[in-house]
Amino acid sequence: MKRGVKMRQQIKSSLFILACLIFGACSSTKNLKPGEILYTGADININPDSTAKIENQKEVKDILLSKTRPNANKSILGVKFKLAMYNLAGEPKKPKGIRHWLRTKVGEPPVLLSEVKIPYNNAVLKSYLLSQGYLQSEVNGDTVVKGKKGKALYTVVTGERYKINSVEFPKDSTGVVAAINQNKDKTLLKVGDNYDLETYKNERIRIDNDLKERGYFYFSPDYLILQVDSTVGKNLVDIRIKVKDIAPDAGLKPYTIEKINIYPNYSLRRDSAIRHSIPEVYKDFNIYDSRHTYKSGLFDRLVFFKKDETYNRRDHNQSLNRMVNIGVFQNVKAEFLPVDSFRNNKLNLNIFLTPLKKNSLSFSLTGTSKSNNFVGSEAKLTQTTRNLFRGGEQLDISVSGGFETQVSGQAKGLNSYSFTTEAKLTFPRFILPFFDFNSTNAFIPKTIASLSYQSLNRGSLYSLNSVKGEFGYIWKENLYKEHTFNPISINYVTSNVTNDTAKRDSLYLANPGLKNNLESQFIIGSNYNFTFTNQMEDFRRNNIYFNGSLETGGNVWGMFAGKNKEGKKTVLGIPINQFIRVETDFRDYYKITKRLIWASRLNLGYGYGYGNNTSIPFVRQFFAGGSNDIRAFAARSLGPGSYKQKDQTISFTDQSGDIKAMVNTELRFKLFSILYGALFADAGNVWLRKEDPERPGSGFNFKDALDEIAVGTGAGLRVDASIFVIRLDVAFPIRKPYLEPGNRWVIDQVDFGSSAWRKENLIYNIGIGYPF
Repeated sequence: MKRGVKMRQQIKSSLFILACLIFGACSSTKNLKPGEILYTGADININPDSTAKIENQKEVKDILLSKTRPNANKSILGVKFKLAMYNLAGEPKKPKGIRHWLRTKVGEPPVLLSEVKIPYNNAVLKSYLLSQGYLQSEVNGDTVVKGKKGKALYTVVTGERYKINSVEFPKDSTGVVAAINQNKDKTLLKVGDNYDLETYKNERIRIDNDLKERGYFYFSPDYLILQVDSTVGKNLVDIRIKVKDIAPDAGLKPYTIEKINIYPNYSLRRDSAIRHSIPEVYKDFNIYDSRHTYKSGLFDRLVFFKKDETYNRRDHNQSLNRMVNIGVFQNVKAEFLPVDSFRNNKLNLNIFLTPLKKNSLSFSLTGTSKSNNFVGSEAKLTQTTRNLFRGGEQLDISVSGGFETQVSGQAKGLNSYSFTTEAKLTFPRFILPFFDFNSTNAFIPKTIASLSYQSLNRGSLYSLNSVKGEFGYIWKENLYKEHTFNPISINYVTSNVTNDTAKRDSLYLANPGLKNNLESQFIIGSNYNFTFTNQMEDFRRNNIYFNGSLETGGNVWGMFAGKNKEGKKTVLGIPINQFIRVETDFRDYYKITKRLIWASRLNLGYGYGYGNNTSIPFVRQFFAGGSNDIRAFAARSLGPGSYKQKDQTISFTDQSGDIKAMVNTELRFKLFSILYGALFADAGNVWLRKEDPERPGSGFNFKDALDEIAVGTGAGLRVDASIFVIRLDVAFPIRKPYLEPGNRWVIDQVDFGSSAWRKENLIYNIGIGYPF
């Protein structure tokens, strides 16, 4: 009884807290002691007595505000949520429990005006302005109190911003000074640019990087001084760059590599024994690997340093990157030690490598929810064997199984099962016949051979069995560009369709063209994929991503294959697919503000079937609709063209085409914490290259294509916790390409108040990750 009363009290307390937060009924100042003033934040007036604005005044103001301390209590939509929780919880009587948790973990104490240190903030703001070239700036702060609330007001007088008048490098023509002068034309300090302390720091780093490439291993940016003379007049400065007189001798001379010692099985426990063992001498390396765990030639591809060559940072970074990315070492450490304690200009290089376990087992479980009312799950088990042939190779063998069931709609209760097994062998090098190719950048090229089997069972309707083998290469040209080329790709597909005549006829009637796609077939060809992205560069206001792919099937085999009675070219009596498929995916991410991003995507695809085929194979065709596509339409339900799938008692939605055009755009904005929102619009469709008589309107022609574009819009919520993103999007169509021409825009029919409209038009998409 007492327990029930206590629970009711807790519920009432929670409802009261919720009401206070929603309606702002809880005063943020009622618990203040006499004389205490709640600090509400800072405001800044820049040059209030001048009508002229400084360059980027709003941005400068925002930066100055961010540097003031302390920060006021956080607020959400004007409500100081954390402070309200602190006040509502009250003083806890015990060091645990919900009251203590609300006050100490969820809530935050009031920030008081007495905590604001005006002189300190004045100095911080002035320091920033000086660093930006406002060398005559002044900052004066004061407080303004109204009732029990107060704020800080800072008046900033910037003066004119100083610019660079001249840049002078040291004139010595020997040693480190000569090395500095060799690339002085690449200086970041340009005459006429604004005085900017950050640029000066970056110039020192540029010079240091340049010297590291020339062997000056012990040089440091701190050994450089940039002397600034602001007495020139006319708001100009002269800059003189020089090496400090106190710079140590070790930092002023280039170093060469003496010995290269490699410890491939290093551990602290065996440190002494490993170091005193007898090494294998291979080219310029001393390899301490008594167990012969690795082939000596492996290190020729991982370590770029050579004996007696000058140290350079490029070789240093590329060697580390390769050793880390090869995937067989747990820890990588490169140690450079001076020979004879700096008495000469030589370095010994020790490379310590701690290997990963040779074998490992991983398990993953994923859940899926699709816009075509399918929900399901997949379990995957992967066995990984590293360094299989002592050359850094990796063998991955995986087995996975999954199921999906349709929880609503006309096909409610239909289940789909899949089973997949795959073996993938990765070599950390190019394997090319009659040619030994060694790449010289920081990224390890990989040769991959894979073999997989997949069985897909579409309930009681049909099943597909696919065996696929590929051999190819993956390599990164640089940080931004990646290539994948599979010169050999073989895919054999067989199927089994239900013997139930009624079900089979209903299936083919709902999905014309599916019958041909369920015939046994060979896909033998090649494919190439190119990716460019600079998304890793967060400092850019605009980031882009581009992916382009080209696939061919049956081109070479078609020249030698025989023909069956129907005149089709075959391999082992099975017709081969002959086609060319091209697809591009371009994405743009524009940061309007720190909290607002405009993301857009253009996706185009074209497939050309020839010889045996009038269309490209079903498994290579394009689809439209779904949670990562045109979100106002169910997955794979759009098209082709203006065709509308017939409503059937038993139906899998599998509409596809040879041609695809799609545009997506959305505004992504931060709401609070890890919760983000989005407003989006999607447009596009798929078409067949040649019209299917059983699907009127499915063919592509330029004259009608624009009029057959589907358009949808909607809004979404995303929980972005960095390591994962959970997404919920709600969308509805505003243009339906399958309606009669002239009636395809349906924006005037939108009626959120109508349950019938909502049932027919609202599409809910749950996804993992962003749609693009």
